[in-house]
Amino acid sequence: MVRRNDERRAALVDAAIEVLAREGARGLTFRSVDTEAGVPTGTASNYFANRDDLLTQAGARVYERLRPSEEEVERQRTAKRDKETYADLMREVVGRVSGFRTGYLALLELRLEATRRPDLRAVLTERVRADLDANIAYHEGSGLPGDATAVRLLHLAFNWLIVEQLTLPDVLSEAERDALVAAAVERIVTE
Repeated sequence: MVRRNDERRAALVDAAIEVLAREGARGLTFRSVDTEAGVPTGTASNYFANRDDLLTQAGARVYERLRPSEEEVERQRTAKRDKETYADLMREVVGRVSGFRTGYLALLELRLEATRRPDLRAVLTERVRADLDANIAYHEGSGLPGDATAVRLLHLAFNWLIVEQLTLPDVLSEAERDALVAAAVERIVTE
């Protein structure tokens, strides 16, 4: 029985992500989540203590779904340790995150909502900080060129590149995006 409840909870959180991306935080209600998930009215309210709980779990779920596949992790683990590999890794990250359009748009909505909700801000701050720290630790252990400052700068640059791609997709072509990723790595990452 617990497994089914976990699956239903995940489906409800995934539905919340879709609602956040489409309608924004103001449109996120238990009823809208029930409708999106195709479950009876009142189901979401049985799974989440309140709207803040739903918002927080939606943010955590986006990060779960943004993780690279095991195959990608293995490919990265066995690749050469040079700037070209670094640029390929960054292209993969930008592509993967951009590919989960609704998830990233939901995260943007959550970030905006966090400016008004201190508890949500604390959860997102902790999550983003942990993600950044994990990226730095991975980088430092990977043997790739560059340092922690390069990781932070690329994190900031590529987050905005992703926002640009998702909100105004006709500003930059995919080829321009890929060229910018390579240029950012070339200019920011020192040997």
